[in-house]
Amino acid sequence: MKRQFSFIVTLLFAFAIHAQTYQQVNDICYTTKQDAYAQERLKLDIYYPENQKDCPVVVWFHGGGLEAGNKEIPERLKDKGYVVVGANYRLLPKVTIKETVDDAAEAVAWVFGNIGKYGGDTKKIVVTGHSAGGYLAMLLCLNKAWLGNYGIDADSVMLYAPFSGQAITHYNVRKMQGISPLQPTIDEYAPLYWVRKDCPPFLLICGDRELELFGRYDENQYLARMMKLAGHEKTWLYELDGHGHGGMVEPGFHILETHMRQLLGKPVNP
Repeated sequence: MKRQFSFIVTLLFAFAIHAQTYQQVNDICYTTKQDAYAQERLKLDIYYPENQKDCPVVVWFHGGGLEAGNKEIPERLKDKGYVVVGANYRLLPKVTIKETVDDAAEAVAWVFGNIGKYGGDTKKIVVTGHSAGGYLAMLLCLNKAWLGNYGIDADSVMLYAPFSGQAITHYNVRKMQGISPLQPTIDEYAPLYWVRKDCPPFLLICGDRELELFGRYDENQYLARMMKLAGHEKTWLYELDGHGHGGMVEPGFHILETHMRQLLGKPVNP
């Protein structure tokens, strides 16, 4: 009887979600920076359900090696009852990595300050992204100074969920330092440098270790191990067998949503 009731609740929830109408607003400037490149680049899009409140919020940072790419609202996150934010950031080598990470922090801070206008709940914010976007999510999670610069406690984020993020210093940051992509380094721009036990739930999703870019899974595996040894109990690592760096994104959303629903106390889809 309990299982049947849970199934009925899930069906009713799904019906309500799909009956909901959504709106999207584009190119909202989120920065106080005044230089021309910042004014051109630092914008975000918001996809949200109409006439709703207290909705989970997903902040998605695009990939592109920190040198390319544009903001996007992933199709898989639409029509799910989420407020979804796709944010741009300034790109290397036009700016330094310090400026790029600061942009990501400013975008998340803007979300905390403004997302209630679109029905979002600041207690239910998820920070995620793919590849370079995942790397930025990692840094915001583990080094609290970035969000702290904008008066936001990094630990107030409900979940950080990088897709194929780089745990060592990003290879295009190393390129700007004159270092080869195959020469690993760990400095202040490596998430691994900032391992800590007292951060929010930390979900690491990667493709197949034999198909991923530059040993990306192996970096994440080591990061997960160090987090657990440091005492962080809510670090999870998933390897998507048979999926490469780009192909892991679509199945990765199922894992993301499963953990979101668990944290929100909602029924989990099989």
